[in-house]
Formats: sequence, structure tokens, C-alpha cells
Amino acid sequence: MGKFEIKTDKAGKFRFNLKAGNGQVILASQGYSSKAGCENGIDSVRKNSQNDAMFERCTAKDGSPYFNLKSSNGQVIGNSEMYSNNAAMENGVASVKKNAPDAKVEEV
Repeated sequence: MGKFEIKTDKAGKFRFNLKAGNGQVILASQGYSSKAGCENGIDSVRKNSQNDAMFERCTAKDGSPYFNLKSSNGQVIGNSEMYSNNAAMENGVASVKKNAPDAKVEEV
């Protein structure tokens, strides 16, 4: 089962990572100024991850595919790692859809 990990970065911002059951990070957040804002971001991931239209599939300058998960207002709430090919990226999207709704939240 997946989990959200909340941590504080060097700048004092709160960030979360969604990790798959194998411990791999499948979605990383922006920095939030408050823990409550970070928790709201997690709630937004839970909700929006179930709508495929909220996943923006992208290609980096080097050709690597990746995706962003957007909220209903169009703001990016999380982004993926760079993948080696489109099939691997789609597996990442599927993993977010599967893990996000029931993932527990831990502070690290």
C-alpha cells in the first residue's frame, strides 16, 4: 500500500511525496508555507488522481516523458520523475491512481 510522506525542506517549506508500496516516489509536491496547506495538497491529490484528465503528460527537453497532476483550478499539485519511455510513464500514472486514495500520511 502506498503512503504520503510529509517533510520539511531546508527552506522551511512543507512538501509531500507519494510513495508506492515498494517505497518508490511516484509523485512529488511543490513547497507549502504551512503544514495545513501541505495536507490540503494531499487531499487534492486523493481527489484529482481519480480523473485521468487531471494528468498532464509532458516531454522534457531531453525527450524523457513525465507527468504533472493538476487540481480543478489548473494548478500543478504534484509531478513525477522522468521516465525512460511512455509506457513506464503510464505505469506511473496508474500507480498514482491506485495508491493515492487510500494512502496513509506519515511525517518524516
